[in-house]
Amino acid sequence: MRVLIVGCGYVGLPLGAELVKRGHAVFGLRRTAEGAEELQAAGLTPLVGDVTRPETLRALPGPFDWVVNTVSSSKGGAEVYRAVYVDGTRHLIEWLTATPPRKFVHTSSTSVYAQTDGSEVTETSSAQPTTDTSQLLVEAEDLLRKAAREEGFPAVVLRVAGIYGPERGFLFQQFLREEARLSGDGSRLLNMIHRDDVVSAIIAALERGKPGRTYNVTDNEPVSQRAFFEWLTDKLHKPMPPSADESGATRRKRAVTNKRVSNRRLREELAWTPSYPTFREGYAEDVRRNA
Repeated sequence: MRVLIVGCGYVGLPLGAELVKRGHAVFGLRRTAEGAEELQAAGLTPLVGDVTRPETLRALPGPFDWVVNTVSSSKGGAEVYRAVYVDGTRHLIEWLTATPPRKFVHTSSTSVYAQTDGSEVTETSSAQPTTDTSQLLVEAEDLLRKAAREEGFPAVVLRVAGIYGPERGFLFQQFLREEARLSGDGSRLLNMIHRDDVVSAIIAALERGKPGRTYNVTDNEPVSQRAFFEWLTDKLHKPMPPSADESGATRRKRAVTNKRVSNRRLREELAWTPSYPTFREGYAEDVRRNA
């Protein structure tokens, strides 16, 4: 297959490397030529283009059999989210309509679920987020589902939980620096996924995902913030973080929700099995390295 990975960064680069190993011809799209060498070293063909500038997409060497959208907002606000996710998704659909791929996989976020009662959340649960940025993620998803429904566009949406892995893990890094704080009593649930399992979920979606379908991508065990820190405290012999109420100025995007995201559909429909079923396996190497 000829595969295009849009936004070929933290997730896209290892995804591309794995697809190359499986015999696919993979193209990695970034907004600039920076980092082209690392793409080439992994066996990818680097391309330069920007989803917010549709003329750059039309210059790409298509057609492609599979397209994966893993673009990032670079931690921008609502204006950036609209440009990257909503307008960018529209531009991708318009560009690909002439020669549609066999499969288009879009990475969204479990932040679209605004539940705060600790209940189980599935793909059929309400997705009515309260933040502007997450509302824009839903808007981008809706564009893809409409294209799938009305035009047969082969889009699959993956709602990805909090990603951690090599050199990434916000709460873990805070804990190491002894800057972590418990939110209230620490009962808020965390839904996480190792980067390598995001890669395998994308591949499962490319190979077996149903167009128009949405899948949650998270590990098998949501964990309370307190239980997560207690495990780290035991393994790393560091003090338990103190409690601190989160205010609007310091609250992270995911911190306002409390839900138990289910990955059942992904496991059952796409025969996906995470290599790191819980945070314990996923953080084991980091714990050994910092013990």
